[in-house]
Amino acid sequence: MHLSDLWFIIVAVLWSGYFVLEGFDFGVGILLPFLGRSDTDRRVMINAIGPVWDGNEVWLLTAGGAMFAAFPAWYAAMFSAFYLPLFIVLVGLIIRGVAFEYRGKRDSARWRAGWDTATFLGSLVPALLWGVAFANLLRGIPLDANEHFTGNFFTFLNPYALLGGVTTLALFTLHGALFLALKTTGEIRERARETADWAGIAAILIGGGFLSWTETSYRAANTSGEGIASVALATPAAVALIAAWLLNRIGREGIAFTANAIAIATATAALFTALYPRVLPSTISPAYSLTVANAASAAQTLAVMTVVACIFLPFVLAYQAWTYWVFRKRVTGPPQAAQPAPPGTPQPPQPPQPRQPHEPRPAQPAS
Repeated sequence: MHLSDLWFIIVAVLWSGYFVLEGFDFGVGILLPFLGRSDTDRRVMINAIGPVWDGNEVWLLTAGGAMFAAFPAWYAAMFSAFYLPLFIVLVGLIIRGVAFEYRGKRDSARWRAGWDTATFLGSLVPALLWGVAFANLLRGIPLDANEHFTGNFFTFLNPYALLGGVTTLALFTLHGALFLALKTTGEIRERARETADWAGIAAILIGGGFLSWTETSYRAANTSGEGIASVALATPAAVALIAAWLLNRIGREGIAFTANAIAIATATAALFTALYPRVLPSTISPAYSLTVANAASAAQTLAVMTVVACIFLPFVLAYQAWTYWVFRKRVTGPPQAAQPAPPGTPQPPQPPQPRQPHEPRPAQPAS
């Protein structure tokens, strides 16, 4: 294995980690106006992801940085061609981050409702566009001999890519519902479990169709080892997704969430395996496609990157694992204050209060 192949695997792992961790953040934001029926409910939902959402976004920065350093031609061509969709994703992520920070800055229901809408849109749009972008990455885009994109924004709105967007939207919504069922209590937990029930059915049907379309039409080679490996990864992804839905129905939230995380990770790995050895196919001519070999950096650059990654990556993973361990408990809302009884309601008899030692005895009537 060449270092370029190793870094293709590392990039795939980083994107898989991003979709698994940021996926439930997106799902919680998407479900915010539906499961949060009161301001307290919505505050609990946001608090469930509050300690981890910004750390989860680091995976996106790391994946983009790895692509830039290990495959500069891939990074340049992809981020130039996908400039507008990725710009919209970036705006959504910025709006969502600002909404988290500013929601509680003013004691106003209208103020909080506006930022809750921003959280919803800042989660919905990236969840949809990431699927559209990666489906087009696998399908291919019109690249000429100079690695220039010759299409336009509507080039990305093909049926396969739109199905990919709906797939990630369904998977992340299910992921967020399972996370809320695992991290909350009371009515929010029950509503999250009910939502995960129907979201699981949608994810199974839509995701199964997308993976089937991918494996039958867009694998680099149907009979090669990579093509067989892609099918081998897609199969456990489907099994894990069905298992997550079934486990949620019997109340095993922790295992259900883990199963859905495995489904997202293995599905992403199946897509990258189907793409290999290409990194950005050209629909104009296969000769114009970018591959692991012609898009990689120099061998010395990859060697330095490998040493740095081996030194620092374990510390980053350990720190994030520690963060999840510290904030592992369920999030609960404030206790509900007792409501006063309506006027005229009979009061239950009160038990006699014991006399304190320092109180004087009541005076006895004179005989």
